[in-house]
Amino acid sequence: MSKVTVVGAGNVGATCANVLAFNEVADEVIMLDVKEGVSEGKAMDMMQTAQLLGFDSTLVGCTNDYAKTANSDVVVITSGIPRKPGMTREELIGVNAGIVKTVAENALKYSPNAILVVISNPMDTMTYLALKSLGLPKNRIIGMGGALDSSRFKYYLSQALGCNANEVEGLVIGGHGDTTMIPLTRLATYKGTPVSTLLSAEKLEEVVKATMVGGATLTGLLGTSAWYAPGAAGAYVVESIIHNQKKLVPCSVALEGEYGQSDICIGVPVILGKNGVESIVDLNLNADEKALFTKSAEAVRKTNDVLKEINVL
Repeated sequence: MSKVTVVGAGNVGATCANVLAFNEVADEVIMLDVKEGVSEGKAMDMMQTAQLLGFDSTLVGCTNDYAKTANSDVVVITSGIPRKPGMTREELIGVNAGIVKTVAENALKYSPNAILVVISNPMDTMTYLALKSLGLPKNRIIGMGGALDSSRFKYYLSQALGCNANEVEGLVIGGHGDTTMIPLTRLATYKGTPVSTLLSAEKLEEVVKATMVGGATLTGLLGTSAWYAPGAAGAYVVESIIHNQKKLVPCSVALEGEYGQSDICIGVPVILGKNGVESIVDLNLNADEKALFTKSAEAVRKTNDVLKEINVL
């Protein structure tokens, strides 16, 4: 029996739980929220689609009852306030740090062996907070950001190429932020062919820029943060762990010398399996990419420093 808990029944958390149930990633999905009745109502609504959509997973909602999350294999943390138009991820730190820390501690009381998947923003910093404050081994703390950014990168590449997004490969590393992520155009391919041979340098630059502001673009259109792709990206990460799929996915993880960085959680390609982060993959970046990664790491560290300034760490 596999069990996943999603904390936060807002747009992202509910979408993540829905995808997990629909794809039968886990036998049981628990959705927990602090707001009375919301997770129960959404879970009931989703369960009423089971016969229509043909899935057998059980979805249960609860209000702040962590006992119901006991023995979860994976806990997904989406809690926190969403980004409003014009708001940077960094501005979310003060509010969301306290929420994420409390949620993680409560969840681990009942599921001490769980792997944590962090979606709450600013994602790299919230992942770092979890790493530093919970005392878990680094393989059990994973920030989802790179999975989402890479999916957006592949979407924009497929739009530029006029092709099926499932036939495009592309990775985004670095921080999960509008100015810190690094879409790796050099390594992107369409059915094995480098996209750099199919698209002009100018078009590729357009794709990179569109990817980097992908979240902000949607926030501007929707008036709040996106949720379908973020929720699905969280479920994608969970599936690779629960089913021990050993997929290569860019995620925010603790580095101890890899990519020339230490004491930081930032997006790099990892193999995800039943132990969480099974290994970190070295992409052998070129000089330009290394420089961008170093710059990205510096920006993430500045955000992390706020945790110390507000005495959360």
